Amino acid sequence: MFASISLIALLIALIGNLLYFKALRHTATTAPRSPVAEPPRPEPTATVSVIIPAYNEAENIELCVRSVLDHCNWPPDRLEVWVVDDQSTDDTLKRVQALQTHLADPRLVIIKGQPRPTNETWLGKNWACHQGAIQATGDFLLFLDADVQLHPGAIAAAIAFAQKHHSDLTTGVLTLVCQCWAEWLAQPLIIGLLSVGLPFAAVNDSNSDAAFAAGQFMLFRQSAYELIGGHRAVADQVVEDVELARRIKQKGLKLSYTIAHGWGTLRMYRTTAALWEGWTKNWYLGAQRNLPNTLYTVLMTLWLCTVPWLGLTGFASQGIISGFDWQAGIGIAIAVLSICLHYLLRREIQSISAIPPRYWWAIGIGGMFVTSIILASIVKTETGWGWTWRGRPLHQPQSTKPTIQPSAQD
Repeated sequence: MFASISLIALLIALIGNLLYFKALRHTATTAPRSPVAEPPRPEPTATVSVIIPAYNEAENIELCVRSVLDHCNWPPDRLEVWVVDDQSTDDTLKRVQALQTHLADPRLVIIKGQPRPTNETWLGKNWACHQGAIQATGDFLLFLDADVQLHPGAIAAAIAFAQKHHSDLTTGVLTLVCQCWAEWLAQPLIIGLLSVGLPFAAVNDSNSDAAFAAGQFMLFRQSAYELIGGHRAVADQVVEDVELARRIKQKGLKLSYTIAHGWGTLRMYRTTAALWEGWTKNWYLGAQRNLPNTLYTVLMTLWLCTVPWLGLTGFASQGIISGFDWQAGIGIAIAVLSICLHYLLRREIQSISAIPPRYWWAIGIGGMFVTSIILASIVKTETGWGWTWRGRPLHQPQSTKPTIQPSAQD
């Protein structure tokens, strides 16, 4: 009886992996792509403001700022770069100030972030982004995370893409970099889940409610940013990028979500602890606190990723101990087919994220790791227990909305 149930579970996993592969393949082949190699045709008079919020980014900030200033082929008098130090407790501010002194580049301006208003709810990086935005003067506003490094010509290519597609918000999947073991386990699977759950076609369809934005790279038309209220309007949102994208579509504006490996690289998390904190912060809210759908994602992730490996181990062990019979042979064959699909799945995810299929064979462990992240995100979001970002506590706001217009000081 147990062997029969295991065979049925393995068969369901195989069918599920086939369907998942088909969905990923469709997403990867139909998604818009935006390489820098595309000849940029920006408006010659367009001005650009790059806004980089930074909280404890001492390890990243110099490379990020240099990538903007050194690799930008935009006319110097039409570019400004605002680095907003969000009251970092490390050497972020000192390092960017030293860089400013060394470069003596008038395009680079540093804002010493002010304390968050005590009578308002400002979560995440919204306060820092807002302080930069109210100072910016560009026709386009590019919000860039400090862990991004732009490729040469990226800004011109992004603006050319926005103008070609008449986009009010342009956002894209950059080349994702993985180095530590936790990144290799989690990041490819998470990108795969997001790509199937929020496919590019649906996000870009003005008639669809699907909305998504990669907060590490968001290029707004300044007029559209003001129309939706900017970061002030989403000050109390933890997953502010998705909410900004949702507001763009609600206002009837154009959202463009694209694969943009040629625009730059991104390493989201450098340690296991940072990856855990980041994704447990975002996942459940990104799913709009839909518990049934989130638990379904947990079940499917375990079933598709982990069950084939458990089945292979179980039937192989049974065969070694008790001798191989027809059930063990069929079970091993089905499990191996699913595992072969795992490699093909990782190749499709590579097409979307540029993450190589290295360690693809660890997808069974990765499935358990990702499901634990999702379950922890539910607990943290609902209880507030351990719900932090870089040590700063998060909480669901009650009814407080920002009402005071602050001024940033250099």
